[in-house]
Amino acid sequence: MSVKYVPVIWNRTKFVYDAVVLATVGAYLGIYIYVAPMFQTVTRPIDWDIYKAQAFGTCVFFLLTFILCIGPMARLDKRFLPLLYNRRHLGVITCVLAYFHVDNILGWYNAFSPINRYVSVFMVNTSFDRFLGFPFEILGVFALLILTILAVTSHDFWLHFLKPTLWKFLHMGIYLAYALIVAHVALGALQSAAGPFMTTAVGASVALVVTLHLLAARNEHLIDTQQNDVDDTGKWMDAGDPKDVPDKRARIISITDDERVAIFRNGKKLSAISNVCAHQNGPLGEGKIVYGCVTCPWHGYQYRLEDGKSPPPFTEKISTYRLKLENGRLWLNIEALPPGTYVEPVVSPMVAEGS
Repeated sequence: MSVKYVPVIWNRTKFVYDAVVLATVGAYLGIYIYVAPMFQTVTRPIDWDIYKAQAFGTCVFFLLTFILCIGPMARLDKRFLPLLYNRRHLGVITCVLAYFHVDNILGWYNAFSPINRYVSVFMVNTSFDRFLGFPFEILGVFALLILTILAVTSHDFWLHFLKPTLWKFLHMGIYLAYALIVAHVALGALQSAAGPFMTTAVGASVALVVTLHLLAARNEHLIDTQQNDVDDTGKWMDAGDPKDVPDKRARIISITDDERVAIFRNGKKLSAISNVCAHQNGPLGEGKIVYGCVTCPWHGYQYRLEDGKSPPPFTEKISTYRLKLENGRLWLNIEALPPGTYVEPVVSPMVAEGS
């Protein structure tokens, strides 16, 4: 959270995160370019420039695979949440590496073309009517265009300008970019790959991304399909035993297929707020109370329990909901109040503070 826009809000966590990423990338590129050639089994050694292009290309593919795995891993196990915190930096680094890959490819294969090397990408191969020999370069160009758009709009300025829903929809384009890159690799590099290693690596990477997303989707489905009784008025939903809400944490209640409420307990006080963070629609119910405020597990945005407002000088706010205790049960009014509306917390004498 910041009171003004700056290029990067640096802190120790981001420095460490980026340092680890850059060190890992540097080690991968170094091993691929300088060590891997020692194990060549071909009659004529592969040119060093080709190794560079391959190194950057494979690095982009594996980084993008890792980026797509972070989201579902964080939903399945909260220990992966630190990876999510600075994922946008990881995406920008991936985009930059993609440009290095393109530069090395064009600098080697298209350097002596009689036409402009950038134009030649679109003109040399126009066999769009067949599978083998398909101009896979075009797929890479479209993927690079998407990665560029996502990198440029990754700053919070664009998030505020486009609003979270549109910004999130735009950045779902990462899946299209990944599909294009997989096709780019399958129709390009894999066609001339020596041995099964690269084909296996690409297949395993795609399988990993799909499997993790299916597992995370299954967990989300279990929340959406939970059954909660509603009273005769149709306005109050049984939210269970207040003792089932862990202290400083939340229980997530699904009201409709696309609306969830997070019921937090702070000692003996219980409050209900929207489960959606105003920043990037993060799951507030998976966060915790820090310094008296609900803290989003994605990027640390905070909200007061009683009114859903971010502490000053920040201006973000979310919807709140009414709660009541009746016969030892906690009941939730399913009608959302306007963002920032104050609601008196419910005090439950049945729970002990810190339990």
